[in-house]
Amino acid sequence: MSHHQLPERWATKLGVILAVAGSAVGLGNFLRFPTMVAQNGGGAFLIPYFCALLLIGLPLMWMEWTFGRYGGLFGRHTLPGIYDVVAKGRRWVKYLGVLGLFVPFIIVVYYTYVESWMLGYSIFSALGHFSRITETAGFGDFLGSYLGAKDGQPMSVPTWAALFLLITLLANFYVIWRGVSRGIEKLTRIAMPLLFIFAVILVIRVLMLPNAFEGLAFLWKPDFSRLGDVKVWLAAAGQIFFTLSLGLGAIIAYSSYLGPKDDVAKSGLSATAMNEGAEVLLGGSLAIPAAVAIFGIVQTTQIAQGSPVALAVITMPAIFTKIPLGELFSTLWFLLLFIAGITSSVSLLQPLVAFLQDELGWTRRQAALTLLLVTAAYLVPVVLWQQFFIDDMDFWSNNILLPLGALIEVLIFAFIFGIHRGWDELKRGAEMHVPVIFKYILLVVTPLYLVVLLGVWAVQEGWAKLTLQGIEAAHHPYIIASRVVMGVIFLAMVLLLRVAWQRQRAGKVPRPTPHPDHADIPCGMS
Repeated sequence: MSHHQLPERWATKLGVILAVAGSAVGLGNFLRFPTMVAQNGGGAFLIPYFCALLLIGLPLMWMEWTFGRYGGLFGRHTLPGIYDVVAKGRRWVKYLGVLGLFVPFIIVVYYTYVESWMLGYSIFSALGHFSRITETAGFGDFLGSYLGAKDGQPMSVPTWAALFLLITLLANFYVIWRGVSRGIEKLTRIAMPLLFIFAVILVIRVLMLPNAFEGLAFLWKPDFSRLGDVKVWLAAAGQIFFTLSLGLGAIIAYSSYLGPKDDVAKSGLSATAMNEGAEVLLGGSLAIPAAVAIFGIVQTTQIAQGSPVALAVITMPAIFTKIPLGELFSTLWFLLLFIAGITSSVSLLQPLVAFLQDELGWTRRQAALTLLLVTAAYLVPVVLWQQFFIDDMDFWSNNILLPLGALIEVLIFAFIFGIHRGWDELKRGAEMHVPVIFKYILLVVTPLYLVVLLGVWAVQEGWAKLTLQGIEAAHHPYIIASRVVMGVIFLAMVLLLRVAWQRQRAGKVPRPTPHPDHADIPCGMS
């Protein structure tokens, strides 16, 4: 029997909420958020942060849940397929959905690698390796040896680091191979409660440190003079964007496995609230307060200017060596980050697997195995030349293509699908009243916010990145190679889309089968 005749579904309502929350709760909640607050006016940062949550985050979250559920009723679980459903014969529209495949793939490749560091560090921590390092600089040296660092040269990655990467890759693909309810839902039903338990234990321990509350004051004390700086508002909008995993196609893919009567309004709000709780209450009470307690405000200010990854793998283990039972808390810290990582990375893989299933008629296992091999092949240059590949992949995918993808989504939702029709679809089955003001926020404010965000990033950083300004000439070939690889992958995905639809039209691949209840959809379109 074809997989089209057995449409996948979430087993429980809680399962899909936890899965979407797992997608959103990632490394950024515990690393990027406290760093951004410390860099951008402390507590004053929360004013533009919550403005962006209301004007970008929540409206886009509701829109993506709505789009996903609607597309899933027509057997489509990815952006290209859903755009095809709503575009009414405008063939070019569905090609815009390629960003919903390309961006998650680019991110998941390097994200999985960083995630594997957290697994490796949790094992080393549990084995007591870090207790033997006495100076903070020693953790920097350890990271260098872990990565096989050689300036400008291919990394000579240690066998154990490669082993942790392999385990992380296989764990991700095992979950994906198992499917939506038996894989992703089972993972998140165990992982998300564990993540919150670990985070609460760590927060309690950190707040017991002398001067920890001074760290909280440093983080949350408002510097209102910073509110006049447009960069602070843009940073807050960017953080909301990243933290909720918007514009990726992952939430749309997850919500496409809902039934026609499932409540997307309440579910979208619940997933958003869960992510914000993890970020603001837990993420904001861990790394920076711990650093202030041990290193003081001056040194912590310097730490906050650096890399969030350095905060995770250099600063935090250095802090834990200075407290009783430090190995235990260090192990919990890295396990927390690994769990946050894997629940996000499986969500990035789901749209790609769903595309191979929906549009090419593959089984889930065929799709998962193929994607595993392609990801592993791409990881080879990423690992060998990580100092050039990862930063470039991260900038273009997160700072440019994510907001661009979200802007395309909201324009299609508002002007091709139709804002009134979209709003009716959001309210269908909703147990809560969604304030009508959000309809007009989605129509006007959210697109304008995204245009400004995208425009400023493109002008401030995009041109310099594009022209390799400030980068040594000797490093140019590696960065160009990274962009060539990304370009080839993008073109290959466009070609794959074209081939898939040609084969469907020729009857060589069965078209995705609509949900049995799709005829009950208002403005039913098949």
